[in-house]
Amino acid sequence: MATLYIVATPIGNLEDLSARAARILREAEVIACEDTRKTGRLLERYAIEHKARMVAYHEHNEEKAGHRILELLSWNKSVALCSNAGYPGVSDPGYRVIADAVAAGHKIEVIPGAGAIEPALLSSGLPTSSFVFKGFPPRKAGPRGRFLAEDAQCAHTLIIYESPYRTAALLAQALEVYGDRRAAVCVELTKMFESIYRGWLSELTAQFAETEVRGEVTIVIAGNHPKMIRSRPGEHPLPQRDEEHPGESEAC
Repeated sequence: MATLYIVATPIGNLEDLSARAARILREAEVIACEDTRKTGRLLERYAIEHKARMVAYHEHNEEKAGHRILELLSWNKSVALCSNAGYPGVSDPGYRVIADAVAAGHKIEVIPGAGAIEPALLSSGLPTSSFVFKGFPPRKAGPRGRFLAEDAQCAHTLIIYESPYRTAALLAQALEVYGDRRAAVCVELTKMFESIYRGWLSELTAQFAETEVRGEVTIVIAGNHPKMIRSRPGEHPLPQRDEEHPGESEAC
């Protein structure tokens, strides 16, 4: 039976491609990728022949390319699906063809690897016992505020992807919605200029209002736990810093 391989690729450091992922990319009859040039550079790094096996699968051709991938699977050809970085289907194209392949009864095999979620969570120093991955927020303030408010009462640590151009706006609105909580801004994870900024939302909001951000951004915000909040929405931040960390998070 042909298999659709979901292959995680490095989010920055090319050394993070696993041996298993490299083997699958060598063996698959077709490689479906978000950007053939970017994936091509990764494959060249590992001396993997690819030019005759690549097809483009991205947000602008998902339906057409998805049908093509399903057709290839029906012809008993194995397909390796990958995005520019991390897992296809997680805030990247891939969900639709994966869902369609499952519905069609094709074999699905996930090849684990790099992603930004766990490195950001662990780098933040915030509770790891439970977390919610929110993906990318809406661009406009109104929908973004509702997006944030959905989890205002949850004790889970929140993980959010954001554009470098909207990082300051996201932090300012998170401060309004959540109050002054512990947070971290992770920039360019696994890359040469990786930077982790930790502090209270009020501090990070002030810092990033005057900081030009370059590169990929993942924001981690503490859940609704008293030891992680020094002021509630609408209140002025307290002057003292509480350095304690809570234990297990409570469920929503």
